[in-house]
Amino acid sequence: MLDYLIDDPALRERGPGEELAVAVARAAGGDAAVRVRRPLTTLFPLASTRPRPTVREQTKGGTVTGGPLRYVRELPAEGGGASGTAYRATPEAAFRAAAAKAELTEISVAVPVPGELCRDPALLARFVEHRVIVRLCTVENEVLLHGSGDGAITGLLNLEGLRRLDAPAGDAMESLMAACAEVEETGGSCDGLVMHPALYWRLVGAGALPALDAAGLRITRTRMIARDRVLLGDFRAGVTLLDGEESALALRGHGDTATITASMPLGLAVHLPQHFVLLSL
Repeated sequence: MLDYLIDDPALRERGPGEELAVAVARAAGGDAAVRVRRPLTTLFPLASTRPRPTVREQTKGGTVTGGPLRYVRELPAEGGGASGTAYRATPEAAFRAAAAKAELTEISVAVPVPGELCRDPALLARFVEHRVIVRLCTVENEVLLHGSGDGAITGLLNLEGLRRLDAPAGDAMESLMAACAEVEETGGSCDGLVMHPALYWRLVGAGALPALDAAGLRITRTRMIARDRVLLGDFRAGVTLLDGEESALALRGHGDTATITASMPLGLAVHLPQHFVLLSL
């Protein structure tokens, strides 16, 4: 199999799909793979013209070049209540710092393709960039929310310390605002929401988005969360998304058995799980 690190690591001249198409042509009928020094999920070309933030885009990020990343996690005190009007009466006054480590795991997606596509470099490149990478974005959303099979990423919906609220019957917008305020009871700033597209478009129809935008709230809409759940949090302070040094694209097999695989390392450091609230509507 032809496997090489591309000559243009910043992808200034060719996209990742084009690089794979070049590798396939060079392989002359054999399997081919390329390694890219960028997270593939940041390279979906339509994201620049059709903004739709992923879970990744809610967070701050970093690159891990060696083994596990050591970081500090703060844990809440048992039985903490609402914040008072003096520092000593706030929940964070009793937070306990602890050393933690984050591991990288590999996320991937495999897409079967017909042999005809593999023999057309332009068609192959476009399919990789517009259809394969977006599937990997969906997998990334799933892993960041629900966790990875190997346990390296717990998942934001499964955090120990995640607070849960049940919304009373009535206006969804009022319940969302109350949950935003609840996020800030632990000293954070609510800066993001993750919700199902069905709820997002209800809010669009109700004219609520300008108010959410004015408050500085970034909304991720994804099918990887239940229709009646909303994750709210201080994403930038609460977690750090971790990338590895390289992603990979590969074409294996030929004829009707060809498969394109996209993969990349991913990790999540959770600093303040108590800065997140899961709202049930």
